[in-house]
Amino acid sequence: MKNICYKFSLYVLFVFGFSSCSLEEWNPSTVDVETAYKYKDGYESLINYCYDGLYYFYGKVDGIGAMEMGTDLWTNVANSENGFILYNSNMNAELGTLRTIWQGMYATVNYCNTAIHYAPLVEEYTDAERNAKVAEAYFLRGWANWHLVEQFGGVALTTIPSTVSGPQNSPTRSSEEEFYELIISDLQFAAANLPDKTAAERGRLSKKAAYAMLAKALLQRTRLGDKEEYARQALEAAEELINNAGKYGVALYQSDAQRSGFAKLWDGTNNKNNTEFLFLEAIDHIDGRNPEGWNRGRTRQYYLMDARTTGAPWGTQENDAWLGRANSRSFKPTKYLLTELFEPVANPADSRFNETFFYEFYNATWGDITISQNMVTQYGKNPNLIGRVIKNTAATGSSLVQGNRAINHYGLVNMVDNDADGWLDGLSLLTSNWVMSASEKANLPFWIVDPSDWFDAEGKWVTAESNSMAIYHREVYPSLKKFSSLEWVYDRQYWMGDVPIIRLGEVYLIAAEAALLANNDVNKAQTYINEIRKRAAVQGRQDEMVVGVGDVSLDLILAERGRELAGEQTRWYDLKRMGKLTTAYLRQTNPEIQFFDPVKHVVRPIPQSFLDAIANPAEFGQNTTY
Repeated sequence: MKNICYKFSLYVLFVFGFSSCSLEEWNPSTVDVETAYKYKDGYESLINYCYDGLYYFYGKVDGIGAMEMGTDLWTNVANSENGFILYNSNMNAELGTLRTIWQGMYATVNYCNTAIHYAPLVEEYTDAERNAKVAEAYFLRGWANWHLVEQFGGVALTTIPSTVSGPQNSPTRSSEEEFYELIISDLQFAAANLPDKTAAERGRLSKKAAYAMLAKALLQRTRLGDKEEYARQALEAAEELINNAGKYGVALYQSDAQRSGFAKLWDGTNNKNNTEFLFLEAIDHIDGRNPEGWNRGRTRQYYLMDARTTGAPWGTQENDAWLGRANSRSFKPTKYLLTELFEPVANPADSRFNETFFYEFYNATWGDITISQNMVTQYGKNPNLIGRVIKNTAATGSSLVQGNRAINHYGLVNMVDNDADGWLDGLSLLTSNWVMSASEKANLPFWIVDPSDWFDAEGKWVTAESNSMAIYHREVYPSLKKFSSLEWVYDRQYWMGDVPIIRLGEVYLIAAEAALLANNDVNKAQTYINEIRKRAAVQGRQDEMVVGVGDVSLDLILAERGRELAGEQTRWYDLKRMGKLTTAYLRQTNPEIQFFDPVKHVVRPIPQSFLDAIANPAEFGQNTTY
C-alpha cells in the first residue's frame, strides 16, 4: 500500500503565511488557478496539499507542547517548551511554537477552502466522485478549525479561499460556537461522502476517520453547553464505528496468552497496516518523500532520559538507534502518571506501562562493563558486586530493519539470565515505576532508580540540591516508546513509522464518556471501558482489569484516557473538556505547575506576528490577560 507522498515547496498565500507540500507531478503555481484546478490531476494535487498540516503538528515538538504538556502527565527536563509545561512568562505572544501552529492551521484551512470552492469546476468526475474527493477537504478544514478554536478560542473563521478574497487585512472574530457549527457540519459532510474504505493509499481519509473525528469534535463541543445533545450525537458517531467495524475495516487487537492486544497495537509489524489507526500521519519509509524528507518521527527523543551521560557508566548509549538521540530531552513523566494512573507494582495485569515506556535500559557499549569500586561507592552497591560483568548486548554487529538497512542497537546478544537472578545479564539500568527495597538496590548488579529517588514529599521532581545523588536520579526515568518500534527506526535520530492521530481505542473511551454525559448510561459506559481495559491484559489476567458499574465515572474515564493515550497528543484538550484545567487539579496532580491562571491559560495568546500584520489589531484584540 502506498501512502500520500509529497514534494516540499514554499508558497506565501495570504496574510497568515505558511509553507506546504505537493505531489511531484503537478505544480499549480505555474498556471492560473482555475486552469490548475479544472482537471483531476491538478485538483487532486490541491487535495494532497490539504494534508500537509498534519506533518507539522504530529511527531513534532510544536504539537507535543501544545497538546500534551501543561497537564497532569508530564513535566519539563530543561527549558524547552516550558511556557506550555509550566504556564510561566514564556507563554506569550512571541512564542515561536504558537506562530507555527497558527500559520499551519490557517494554511490548511486556506487550502481546504480553495478545494471546496473549486470543486464544482472540476471536470472528469461524477457527482459521487466529486463529493468523495472534496470530502477530504471538508474533513481537514474541520480538523484544522478544531485545533484553532481549542488552542486560541474564537478567532477568525474563514471559508473563502485567498485566491478569491485576496489578503484579509482586517479579519474579525467568530465565537467558539460558530467555529463548532462549521466544524461539525464539515465533518458530517465528510462522514456522508468519504468512501467506506481506501484500498490503495495509506493515510488517505475514509469514513473511519470521519466518524472518529466527528465523535471527538462533538464530545469536545459539550464544554460549551447543550451537553446532553452533543454527547448523544458523539455517542451515535462513535457507535457507528464500533458497531460496524467490519464495514469500515477496523478492529481492536485481541489479547492472547503471551501478549496483550495493547502490545500488538504498538508492535512495529502492525504499524503500516494497523486495524486501530483511524486517522493517521502516513510516513513514506521507502523514498523519504515526506515534508522535511527523512526528518520524521522525532517524538521519542523529546521524551528520552539521559542515555548519553548519566546512564553511560552503566552502559547506556546515545548512539543506540532503538532509543534515539538524547540531545533534545524535554519531557518526563509526573509522579501522578507513574504511580497513580499506572499501578506501581512489578507485575501488573495492565500491560500499558510496559508497552508505553522503555524502563529497562541495556548495555549498548559494544563491550562488557565491569562493576568497579568507584561504581559500588557512588551508587551504594554491595562490595560483593565488584568484578561482576554487565554483558554487552550490542556487539554482534548491526541488525537489519526496513529496506535491509543496518542499525546499531541493544538487545542483539546476551539477552539471557545465566546468573539466575531473575534479570537479563546485560541490564544496565532499571527505572521502575514501583519502589524497590534497599536490599534489592544494593545487591542487584545494575543501577536501580525508582519513585523514591525521583520525587520529594510534595510530589515534585528532586532538584540537584535535594541530595548528593539527585543530580543523577533526576536525569534517568521511564521514556516514551510508542513511537520507537524497531522495525521503522531509520537511525538514532529518525523513525519512519506512521503516527496515529485517532485510533479505535480512543473511540471506545469517547463512547463511554458520551454515554455518561448524554443520559448517565453507566452500564453502556462500563461495557466500553472494560473492552479497553481487558485488551490491555494477557488472557488469564483479564478479569483483574474489569471495573464494576459502581466505579464508572467521568474521573475514571479521564484516568483511563491517561493510561491508554499517554504521549499521543490528546491530554490538554481532555483536561479542558472535562473541567480539569483548574489550579486545584493541576497542583494536585502536577505540583511543578505554579503559574496556571484559569482566567488566562485556557486559551493561548494570539501570535504577535499576526497582530502586527493586520490593519485592525486593536479591534481584533489579544486574548484575555495576555
